[in-house]
Amino acid sequence: MPRTPDEYAVHLFLSSGHREEVRFTTIQEFQKWYSGELVPKSNSNDFINVPIKNIQGEYMVVRPSSITAIRVEPVFAGSVERF
Repeated sequence: MPRTPDEYAVHLFLSSGHREEVRFTTIQEFQKWYSGELVPKSNSNDFINVPIKNIQGEYMVVRPSSITAIRVEPVFAGSVERF
């Protein structure tokens, strides 16, 4: 039986060399943000909001044109903490 991820870590690689990580609870939630917010404005220099749901009181904005790569990683919670 396949395991179900508890959340998805999305790594945004920026043209400046920085890397940011945000988390989504489901892959569908990420796909909705990606296809509805990021793709239509992919060449834009205007800021868009990146949802940060697990950190209260914080938000992130990014220029879509500065995102050079995205890595989506499923995260599985377990009894063993790995770093």
